[in-house]
Amino acid sequence: MLAKRIIPCLDIKDETTVKGVNFVNFRNAGDPVELGAQYSREGADELVYLDITASHEGRKTFTELVRKVAACISIPFTVGGGINEIKDVDRLLNAGADKVSINSAALRNPQLVEEIAKNFGSQVCVVAIDANYENNNWICYLNGGRIPTHTYLYDWAAEVENLGAGEILFTSMTHDGVKTGYANEALAALANQLHIPVIASGGAGEKEHFRDAFTLGKADAALAASVFHFGEIGITDLKQYLLKEGVNVRI
Repeated sequence: MLAKRIIPCLDIKDETTVKGVNFVNFRNAGDPVELGAQYSREGADELVYLDITASHEGRKTFTELVRKVAACISIPFTVGGGINEIKDVDRLLNAGADKVSINSAALRNPQLVEEIAKNFGSQVCVVAIDANYENNNWICYLNGGRIPTHTYLYDWAAEVENLGAGEILFTSMTHDGVKTGYANEALAALANQLHIPVIASGGAGEKEHFRDAFTLGKADAALAASVFHFGEIGITDLKQYLLKEGVNVRI
C-alpha cells in the first residue's frame, strides 16, 4: 500500500506566500523559498506552489522563484498558475519543477491535458479542480474561484483522467480556510470513481482532519496551507499522529 502524502501548499501573490479564507481575505504567510526549505527539512512529502493571480491577471508563472525553490529543497514540487500552453510547462520543468498544475486553462482547453501527458508523461500533469457545493451539485470554478462554470466536479474529473491527467487536486471552496475538515464525501466519491491519485485540499484545521481525509475520504494525499504556515500543526507531529492512527506515512 502506497504511503499517504502530506503536502504543504504555498499560494503566491506578489512573490509572497499568502493565505485566505474561501479564496478571499488574504494575509501574509512568509517567504516562499524559506518556507519551502523548512517544510522539506521537516519531512513534507511534496510541495505545491500556486501563483494564485496569474490566470486572473493574464501573467505567466514565476520562473525565477521556481529556480530558487529548486535550489533549496530536496523533495518534489508542483507549480501552477498561468500555465496555458506546452512551452509554459517546458519552461517550468527546466527551471526545476517536477510537476505542473493546471486548472482554468484545462477547463478552457481540455486538450492541453492530453498534450502535457503526451509530451512529458502523465506523472507531470496535475489537474487542479476548484469546486463549490451549491444547489446540490459541485460546480467547477475558473480563475482562482472567481468565475463559475457549467461543469460538474465528477464529470470533469472523469474527463481529465481519460485525457491523461496523472493526479487530481480537488479543492473544496466551501471548506477552504475554515478549518472544519475536508470534503470527505466528495473525496471518497472521486476516489471510488477514478484510477489516479486524488489530493484533498480545503478545510484542514486539526490532525484528525488529515486522518479523516485518508480514511473516510480515501484521499492519496492531503494538502494544507495555514495550519503549516502559522505553526498550528507541525509536519513531524502530524505524521507521528497519523502513524498511531494506522495511516501509512513516510517518516
